[in-house]
Amino acid sequence: MKRVLAGVATTLAAALTLTACGGSSDPLTTPTTGGGATGTTTPAAAGTIVVGSANFPESTLIAEIYAGALESKGIKVSRKLNIGSRETYYLGLQDGSIDLIPEYTGTLLTYIDKQAKATEPDEVYTALQKALPAELTVLDKSAAEDKDAVVVSKETATKLNLKSIEDLAKSGPVTFGGPPEFQKRADGLPGLKDTYNLEIKEFKPLDVGGPLTVDALKTGAVQAADLFTTDPAITANDFVVLQDPKSNFAAQNVVALVNKSKADDNVKQVLNAIAGKLTTATLIELNGKLSAPDKPDAAKVAKDWLATAGI
Repeated sequence: MKRVLAGVATTLAAALTLTACGGSSDPLTTPTTGGGATGTTTPAAAGTIVVGSANFPESTLIAEIYAGALESKGIKVSRKLNIGSRETYYLGLQDGSIDLIPEYTGTLLTYIDKQAKATEPDEVYTALQKALPAELTVLDKSAAEDKDAVVVSKETATKLNLKSIEDLAKSGPVTFGGPPEFQKRADGLPGLKDTYNLEIKEFKPLDVGGPLTVDALKTGAVQAADLFTTDPAITANDFVVLQDPKSNFAAQNVVALVNKSKADDNVKQVLNAIAGKLTTATLIELNGKLSAPDKPDAAKVAKDWLATAGI
């Protein structure tokens, strides 16, 4: 009975996620779910920076860090949070309805250039700068890195003697879970097939590293799933992150993606100061705070961190 209920919840959540990821003919007219804003294709008023985020907690948190820091320097900010996946919000950056969003170097590069081969942090960052369209730029990359990872339960790792994605591929066809867009992204299922010859028996569309994915791993509804390496659920549930010896997932350093028309010296100075302070350990700590039982607001967690960081 528990499996049946979990399946119903998964189906409903998948439908909602697909809607958030651009099911509408105009994805930026879909109301957001966290910032209270409604996306439009109308550029912000002059002097205002529209800060967006993807539809997962860490992205919302970093967006709040950006917004709070800019506001503290007297820069007018508007928020459009929890927009959806990259397939949705990237359109907003191009049409000017979003000016700034937290991004990850490797996944953004492979989204723009599906043939990209760079994997190391500096080479990925350099390749990304060259690949971006003329109207967009990335500012300083931070030391903070949050990579996609293929994750299994400890029970599955022990049973199949798994240490790497290569081991998983050798174990036979896999029931895999992750966000819907993972099926088509260059470093998602296509990349795992090309790099490791990973055969997928069934793909279950879940959430973006959220509770549905975690529950599916815990209950055995999926054998493996896509999670982020800074997700506190990995440690909390004793999950195993499989090694990626062939670098299917390139370096994924946090970076501010911004419309060049809004990237004046003041904006650059504020956002580059944040990049200089963010580390992977910081992300893990802040994500842990977001997942605390009292579920603190991302804006408060961001404000507290900005105060301690001296920004």
